[in-house]
Amino acid sequence: MGKLKKLYEKTVNNPANVRFQDICKLAEAFGFVYKGGKGSHTAYCRNGIFEILNFQNVNGMAKPYQVKQLLKLIEEYNLSLSKEE
Repeated sequence: MGKLKKLYEKTVNNPANVRFQDICKLAEAFGFVYKGGKGSHTAYCRNGIFEILNFQNVNGMAKPYQVKQLLKLIEEYNLSLSKEE
């Protein structure tokens, strides 16, 4: 099993304990593109998906509701990993 798949499963099992760096890595692995941000906020978007993901870095961790937003979009749009490490 690849590193990204393991990271995804870990995130699904515990969305309240995800590092900011890991949520950004997962978003990119599922085809989201970094669009910028200010301060602690980082925005990602993907073609064909209306919603924009906004992650906030709080002491190195992602906010749980933002992690759940990513997981919801992955499930709702039946997204798969676009690259594997």
